[in-house]
Amino acid sequence: MKILEINDLKELAQKRVPKMFFEYADSGAFTESTYRANESDFEKIKLRQRVAVDLSNRSLKTKMIGQELAMPVAIAPTGSTGMQYPDGEILAAQASEEFGVPYTLSTMSICSIEDVAAATKKPFWFQLYVMNDRDFNIRLIERAKAAGCSALVLTLDLQILSQRHKDLRNGLRAPPEINLDTFWQFATRPGWCMRMMGTKRHQFGNIFGHVSDVTDLASLGEWADTQFDETLSWKDVEWIKEQWGGPLILKGVLDAEDAIMAAKTGADAIIVSNHGGRQLDGALSSIAALPSIVDAVGSEIEVHMDGGIRTGIDVFRAKALGAQGVYIGRPYLYGLGALGKPGVTKALEIIQNELDITMALTGENDINNVGAHNIVRSAALLTSQA
Repeated sequence: MKILEINDLKELAQKRVPKMFFEYADSGAFTESTYRANESDFEKIKLRQRVAVDLSNRSLKTKMIGQELAMPVAIAPTGSTGMQYPDGEILAAQASEEFGVPYTLSTMSICSIEDVAAATKKPFWFQLYVMNDRDFNIRLIERAKAAGCSALVLTLDLQILSQRHKDLRNGLRAPPEINLDTFWQFATRPGWCMRMMGTKRHQFGNIFGHVSDVTDLASLGEWADTQFDETLSWKDVEWIKEQWGGPLILKGVLDAEDAIMAAKTGADAIIVSNHGGRQLDGALSSIAALPSIVDAVGSEIEVHMDGGIRTGIDVFRAKALGAQGVYIGRPYLYGLGALGKPGVTKALEIIQNELDITMALTGENDINNVGAHNIVRSAALLTSQA
């Protein structure tokens, strides 16, 4: 199979990863309308083709929160990455490091903070959920500091877990539901099963061994069900910022009013995000929400976005609408599930190549010069059609 686009990696991953884990990555909440809009709304943004421009010496190099990057892309935090491919977080972090883009480790990762730090040479970013167990949060922050993490990504949009029908149908829970269907899912993926037998990392590494009441998958499920904090407020953001003391990125902002509040916290950046369409079904797509947020706070705080990025063309569109950089989740997960570490590298290479060609055909040779002048349709029209 010749791999030319992210969808090729998706098709291969679907054949190699058990259904419950593939669909965990490849699904949204309830009717999945926002999940679908995250992708389809990009098509509404039309680009200006320019000609007879010197396109030599092109550069995709840029910065996010002051960090030098090979292109304006970071790896998004994704839970249970190590179930797409054994030791998945370690492999993805290594591929990202070698490519020159940031890797963000999820609180709900299979490999622990310490696992990833021991396997990499450069600092990575760490994503934090605010839990009811504040002592656990403090310990997580201290562990991220000890591991040399260079930024903390605080997720704000998971006070309540939304319903994802595919996860329930597939029996994806802690502990997993064991029945004929789940048995068949594993039996039809023998390669995945053999690879998973070769690693000791099958549980949530940031939690097991760090919470006294969590000793097995059943107790993990009970603990997790009570931990996401429904009382989360901007005061908690200030508390986290004080505890962390380093670069802070706030993830899950989808409304201009919330963006203004986020900017007032003194955070370094916000991520315009609807959690990949996995939380509020019926919300705006991330790309549709981006322009109004850039208009509201773009001069006060760095604005990033995630959700629906499937091509380098999408990265370019987000840049043109004012994002300093974007995060990719599903594209790298497809690559990981398909081929392991080389698949993550392949996903990054595909996006880099598409971004470079798109930039050239719009008459630009420096990604930092991309802006509203490169698009035909206005941000207002995009929002009205979302």
